[in-house]
Amino acid sequence: MKVGIFGGTFNPPHIGHVLSAMTAANQLCLDVLLIVPAGVPPHKPIPAETPSADIRYFMTMTAFWNVDRTVVSNLEVKKPWPSYTIDTVLAIRQMYPDADLFLLVGTDMFLTIETWKDHKKLLDIVTPVVFSRSSNDRRKINHYSKIIHDKYDVTAETVINNAVQISSSELREMLTKREGVRYIADTNYSYIIKNRFYSAKPNWDWLRSRAHSMLCEERIPHVDGCEKEALRLAKRWSVDPDEAREAAILHDITKRLTTYDHLRILEDRGIKVAELGHSEEKLLHSKTGALLAKDVFGVSEAVADAIMWHTTGRACMSTLEKVIYLADYIEPTRDFPGVDELRRLAYRNMDKALKMGLEMTVEDLTSRGITPNHTTIDAINYVNANKTRTARSDSISHYDERT
Repeated sequence: MKVGIFGGTFNPPHIGHVLSAMTAANQLCLDVLLIVPAGVPPHKPIPAETPSADIRYFMTMTAFWNVDRTVVSNLEVKKPWPSYTIDTVLAIRQMYPDADLFLLVGTDMFLTIETWKDHKKLLDIVTPVVFSRSSNDRRKINHYSKIIHDKYDVTAETVINNAVQISSSELREMLTKREGVRYIADTNYSYIIKNRFYSAKPNWDWLRSRAHSMLCEERIPHVDGCEKEALRLAKRWSVDPDEAREAAILHDITKRLTTYDHLRILEDRGIKVAELGHSEEKLLHSKTGALLAKDVFGVSEAVADAIMWHTTGRACMSTLEKVIYLADYIEPTRDFPGVDELRRLAYRNMDKALKMGLEMTVEDLTSRGITPNHTTIDAINYVNANKTRTARSDSISHYDERT
């Protein structure tokens, strides 16, 4: 029986790992390939913001779940102390006492193998299998293989592996820049974004695609328009454009749900909901949307709040919240009496535009016999009170200047 051993931190596991494993398994005609995520690697520190060993183990299982002849092992992740390769290999030898063992390593690791703990015993048990990505790698491997053969009477195998040129460290850097999605299994990418591992930020196309899949088709133009409007308003009013964009893309993700669905989402999170009138039912999507944006997409509290209040507004709104409220109101597909004036005002005086939008909402609801939400009334009262305070402050300031 031929058993391969492929270890590493898998931080995170990516398509390069999977293709390398498949290439080696096929070239060596392995019966089984053990994938062994490291718990505490002995030779180098784990980078900052690295998920726990259990989480990396889970992601590695996800990455390899449908790859033939592979088994993901927890031999190392279950240990709270450093795991040396010789100890892992000895444990695998007990599992497969009569098998030929092949240890899969990268070029750099192979060239340092004589510095490893009990390397002589290790080379007596395993055949090194070295991944080569270039002709320069192969020259180094061939030179060192001869040294290893002469010293330890072991012949290293070489696997040509140039399908994907990506390292985990490069990928971690890409994730902070909303890149790298194509190198990671979608389930793992979703998991990374949900928990914001590695300070990852969602790729815009991926986030937009996920949001669109949760919408009715006819609502997509509105959401796309809201995204564009939010970016313009964010630039005008010095708001973080990334936060504005995330909030705009996700603000209606639960709009298509039924009242029952909304109530289940709230109740599952321990949020009690009193008996609802018709107008309150229409507002549930802002609450559940904010919750799912946090739970599924890992957005910040500021973004979640912007989604929460994009329909009703509230007293003491942040600038980001105002941006999303107005973007939702004035995006290009909107067409109603007064929208052109509201658009002009939104870029001249945000608070006046906010007041106008809130008052238009109250007027529309009242004309249809619907009692406006108290949060909207509170928002109008706050804007009016703040306007009064600002006017008084300006008067005092002018008096002081004259004095």
